[in-house]
Amino acid sequence: MTDLPSTGTGTCLRFAKPADTPTILAFIRELADYEDLAHEVVADEARLRETLFGARPYAEVLLAERDGRPAGFALFFHNYSTFLARPGIYLEDLYVRPAQRGAGVGAALLGRLAALAVERGCGRLEWSVLDWNTPAIGFYEGLGARAQDEWRGFRLCGEALERLAKRHQGAG
Repeated sequence: MTDLPSTGTGTCLRFAKPADTPTILAFIRELADYEDLAHEVVADEARLRETLFGARPYAEVLLAERDGRPAGFALFFHNYSTFLARPGIYLEDLYVRPAQRGAGVGAALLGRLAALAVERGCGRLEWSVLDWNTPAIGFYEGLGARAQDEWRGFRLCGEALERLAKRHQGAG
């Protein structure tokens, strides 16, 4: 995919290419540091390259650049709403480097994702935010997003995921 038009804020957005894998991994690690979750990052360049750009890509990445340097990223994938009978976009990660915050980079990334959602016939754009991240919550609310307080997220991973899968292997 090609570069996208400038946002008017000096931010240039483009879809990531395989050569951007080291930059994407750096953003992921910076985000994990910010969230005090660096100990959970096991991603490496090879796995990231395969899952983003391999035979079956599982997600897409928008990169934001200012003055020709990486400023932030948005990693997203499609989900599906049975109630709407339409696809949606789930924003897994949005990160803007601290020196670039307040310059419109995050708004440009989210705005482009909203435009992609509309272009692709999606019924919604959604994401999660840590409850302590009040700057991000305020930013999202300022864009018109609303918290889904009535929903509670759940996750199966590691040993719990393996255990459940093992109990049901071959079933169905």
